[in-house]
Order: sequence, then C-alpha cells, then structure tokens
Amino acid sequence: MAKRILIVDDAAFMRMMLKDIITKNGYEVAGEAENGAKAVEMYKELKPDLVMMDITMPEMDGIQAVREIKKIDPQAKIIMCSAMGQQAMVIESIQAGARDFIVKPFQAERIVEAIKKVLG
Repeated sequence: MAKRILIVDDAAFMRMMLKDIITKNGYEVAGEAENGAKAVEMYKELKPDLVMMDITMPEMDGIQAVREIKKIDPQAKIIMCSAMGQQAMVIESIQAGARDFIVKPFQAERIVEAIKKVLG
C-alpha cells in the first residue's frame, strides 16, 4: 500500500507542485491544508504517514503546527519546506520535531530523497 502524505502550504501552486512530485513517485496524497490549524485537524482525521509542512502560513505557522501534531502523535513524521533557509528557522523546526528541512525552490530529487529517508 502506498504511503500517505499530507501536504501543507498556503500557496496552491506549491501544493500542486508537491502533489505532482509525490504522486509521480508512487506515494499517495492523503490531503492538502492551506494553514497550520487546518493541518492539525486533518492530521487527526487522516493519520498520514508523513506531513510536508511549510513554515510561513496564516492562522498558525508550520512550527506551531509541528508542535501541535507532535502532542497528538509523538511518532509523527514531518518534513519542513520553506523558502526561508535561515538557520534559526531550521533549528527551531528540528527542535519542534521535524525530521528534515527542505529549502525552496527545491529539486524534485531532494523531495523524494527526504521522503525516502524519513519513511525509511
């Protein structure tokens, strides 16, 4: 059975790009959320194998969403995706519980490599 991935990004274009990469590589898109608050709700509902999470979003940012999801499921697998490659953001994401960090604009290979690494 294909691993299910939840895509979280406020930009519809980014969600579309990620969805394309994910499905072309044999994974299933469990759902899409446009902000952290929605991501937390969808995580509870869908129980995906992995979450691809943007950092800068309205309502609830990605780092806050990671913390909330980790409260629900300490085993949650989350990969952060953000244009902001500032070291502080990367460190904060990892401390919050993210397993990997991808800087936008990303290469499809980098996404697939991160997914394989995190899902084992």
